[in-house]
Amino acid sequence: MKRSELKNIIKPMVAECIKESLLEDGILSTVISEVVKGMNAQLMVEHAVEPIPPPQKKDTNEAQNKKLEETRKQMLKAVGSSAYNGVDIFEGTKPAPAAAAQNQHGPLKDTDPADPGVDISTLVNSNWGKLV
Repeated sequence: MKRSELKNIIKPMVAECIKESLLEDGILSTVISEVVKGMNAQLMVEHAVEPIPPPQKKDTNEAQNKKLEETRKQMLKAVGSSAYNGVDIFEGTKPAPAAAAQNQHGPLKDTDPADPGVDISTLVNSNWGKLV
C-alpha cells in the first residue's frame, strides 16, 4: 500500500475521532468556558494620567553653583585667608567627578573626560607617515 493511499484512509478516521472528542465529550465547551473566564478576570481599565513636567535644570544648576560657591568660601574661611595672603586657593578648580562616573569600567575609567590627550598631529608629517 502506498503512503498516499494510507493517508487517504487514515485522515478521515482521525478527523472524525477528533471531532467526536471535541463535541461529544465536551472538551470544546470546556476550553471555551475557560477562555471566557480568563478574559473576564483580566479586564483592563484606562485612566487619564496627567503628564509630569520635566524638572527645571536651569534652576537646579544655578542652585548647585550657588551652593558650590558658598562651600568654597567656607573652605577658604576655614583654612584662613591670612595663611595664603588672601589668595583664593580654590580659584579655577572643578569639583571631583560624581560617584557614578567613578564606577565606570574600561581602560580609560581613570581619565578625566576633559583631558585633551596627546597631540599626534606631528606624527603624520614625520617619517612615520612614510612608513605607513
